[in-house]
Amino acid sequence: MPSPFAAARVPRPLRAMHASLIAVWLGTALASAVEHRGLSVQVLADAGVHDATWQSLLIWSGLLADLAVGLALWLRPGRASYAAALALMLCMTALATLLQPALWLHPLGPLLKNLPIAAMLLYLMPQPLKTGE
Repeated sequence: MPSPFAAARVPRPLRAMHASLIAVWLGTALASAVEHRGLSVQVLADAGVHDATWQSLLIWSGLLADLAVGLALWLRPGRASYAAALALMLCMTALATLLQPALWLHPLGPLLKNLPIAAMLLYLMPQPLKTGE
């Protein structure tokens, strides 16, 4: 099903931002599913979460939240889905900061990348979905 956002007369840069956000959330959900026994478990173990049940619960909860936001951005673009994405990103960033504050200093910037994502979400939030809206 094509995104209603893409079908509307929205400037190309806004469509590109929107599409990249969909890719982030759906891609993160897919990556979490594919490697749910790998890096995610290691990150949680490094943070002191060693119980396999808690690890699975946290990983699959995050995966489902990412999937829900990605689908909302794709199928129901607009203020509500951007706000949901921003809220999820802020919660996950806060949780990651509590569990692994050193991620802020990681050379690939897994938490620093959330700053431009937040800026894009805040920019897109008030934008009309169609010209003339």
